[in-house]
Amino acid sequence: MADIQGSYDELFAAVPDLLSGLLDAGDAGGAVAVFVDGQAVVDVWGGFTDGGRARPWERDTIVNVYSVTKTMTALSALVLIDRGELDPDAPVARHWPEFAAAGKENVLVRHLLSHTAGLPDWEGPVEELYDWASATARLAGQAPQWEPGTAAGYHSLTQGFLVGEVVRRITGRSVGEFFAAEVAGPLGADFHIGLGAEHDRRVALTVPPPGRDEDYAAGSRAGSPGRDATAPSAATALRLRDGNSIAWRRAQIPAASGFGNARSVALVQSLLACGGTVGGVRVLSPEGCERARRVQFEGTDRVLGMPCRYGLGYGLFGDALGWGGWGGALVWVDPGERLAMAYVTNQMREPAADNRGIELVMAAQDGLKGLRA
Repeated sequence: MADIQGSYDELFAAVPDLLSGLLDAGDAGGAVAVFVDGQAVVDVWGGFTDGGRARPWERDTIVNVYSVTKTMTALSALVLIDRGELDPDAPVARHWPEFAAAGKENVLVRHLLSHTAGLPDWEGPVEELYDWASATARLAGQAPQWEPGTAAGYHSLTQGFLVGEVVRRITGRSVGEFFAAEVAGPLGADFHIGLGAEHDRRVALTVPPPGRDEDYAAGSRAGSPGRDATAPSAATALRLRDGNSIAWRRAQIPAASGFGNARSVALVQSLLACGGTVGGVRVLSPEGCERARRVQFEGTDRVLGMPCRYGLGYGLFGDALGWGGWGGALVWVDPGERLAMAYVTNQMREPAADNRGIELVMAAQDGLKGLRA
């Protein structure tokens, strides 16, 4: 079996065993973390950071988690809501006056967070994603595709700019700066929205699915609960080479360009599992955590073509919440069990055949049964 590094409670041994099996099956590298009551019971990694299998995956390796980044951006908005600086039922234009153009004066903040704003498609060139002012100006001028709040369509690339610009207008800081100062920093979480050059040596570049190359493009359907589509359904298609570029790494694309490891993702999202406080650090109130789970939309997503339930910034799956990223990353939070699990990988698989994250969730839940016995 492939060698796995790190540590884990023996009750959760099925988790590292499963990760080892994924590496044996051909994955380049990956990491899994399971936190219970805000403490790590699994923190393991293995494989390689490159498709050539030359550089081992290390404890501090980080990787692009694509749309798992949305949960970090949503958390930033939830912090502002918790502090009374942002009202989810307020018009977006209250904070961003230019956004009222083209019939969007009645778009509410909660519509941005629940994929119901009617702006699912990125209609500009990929290069414009790297320029915050240009990207947000484009979205401010765009007309909604449906009456906001009446339908949902996954805002794969646009949601981060929409929520992030509201954060910026309120705080005077980019969402990456706000998240670093108010969430990641206090928790000691190694997660970044906008990655500095000093971290480049630690990045595991994403490897395409077998038989594909760096022109591999994201699809428009998720395929299973929490599976990310990432690319819009309009003309612009995000290719793997874009996600692996330095420009992508440096930019703040708060729906899709976050870099971290499984440990940092699970640590941050443990806030939602533990009533807003982890390791003695309070970031949200218990009410703020519950707010994320309030159903904003339930029905068929017009972009993903599948049934979805959306809370404020998170997908809802029974009593759990979370989301997945293009290529396989997943975060899963079960507040009832005070559990947060994260899986990150640099190995893409074809979406229709990729159940790695859910299988790891099931393995973690099996370990939890023993822990609670």
